[in-house]
Amino acid sequence: MKDWKSRVLKNRHRLAIPIMTHPGIEICGYTVKDTVTDGRRHAEAILALDKRFPADACTVIMDLTVEAEAFGAKVIFPENEIPCIEEPVVHDIHEVEMLQVPSLDAGRISEYILANSTVAAQLKDKPLFAGCIGPFSLAGRLMGMTELMMAIYTDRNMVTMLLGKCTEFITEYCKALKNAGANGVIMAEPAAGLISNEDCSTYSSAYIKQTVDAVQDSSFMVILHNCGDTGHCTVAMLESGAEGYHFGNQADMVSILDTCPGDVIVAGNLDPVGVFRQACPQEVYNKTTDLLNATAKYPNFILSSGCDVPPGVPETNISAFYKALSDFNQTVK
Repeated sequence: MKDWKSRVLKNRHRLAIPIMTHPGIEICGYTVKDTVTDGRRHAEAILALDKRFPADACTVIMDLTVEAEAFGAKVIFPENEIPCIEEPVVHDIHEVEMLQVPSLDAGRISEYILANSTVAAQLKDKPLFAGCIGPFSLAGRLMGMTELMMAIYTDRNMVTMLLGKCTEFITEYCKALKNAGANGVIMAEPAAGLISNEDCSTYSSAYIKQTVDAVQDSSFMVILHNCGDTGHCTVAMLESGAEGYHFGNQADMVSILDTCPGDVIVAGNLDPVGVFRQACPQEVYNKTTDLLNATAKYPNFILSSGCDVPPGVPETNISAFYKALSDFNQTVK
């Protein structure tokens, strides 16, 4: 992956890695529920999309309930929407103390490992990025986001204890994804965008760094995704030590690129709903072209969606996205 990153930085042509699995699900005729509960169908959807619309790397679906479910959270599975957590698992420090770090056999973890291993076995020419949730976002799923935000100021010991258990599990999960053949992981930490740069450093990046230090090496890259960051906690994100950073559509991509060092990957940030799903093909083409032109002088930029592309994106819009990329790259010498 260090060689791949080096090629990215030296390549004058822009690469594109949208976080996009739902169109592959629809190509296969499956429901979202089918895919997030069955690793083989998940893999089939990823590979089908890669065949129809090949990106410069493959990604898995961004399902932020998988790890919380392993901890015992009850998950609701709509047929064609991402699963959601029904209610918190812990409510006070006693329950946090009693909370057990689950094994990798819990919940649907094994299905996600299967999806990654199946795709990795078939990819020959590009990386596969697995997915996981970040520790602060997982803590919010387990405790409730409002309760976690309050606890930062009322019971920091409880918060740090919960974050420690979340980090322990996420690290072991990432090790398993690495062993399954994934070349990296996109760690989604959107809840950290709700807090200040100082708190992001204390309650998110410090814990992410533990996972980064345990799994990131020449064969495995961590990309930290924070679609809640508008630029206010980018500096804290960089403290994680990840090799790459992925931003949502609320961020000013040029400002972000000016903040980030030139030797880290920076990706984003077309609106997955407002552009990919709701815009017409010409608007998708124009928005993509505008972003490519605005970021043209930054060799460490990779074109992407701002977050996971939702169900129901027209294939004509995906084609317009890649047409804009192709036309832009033809102008680069």
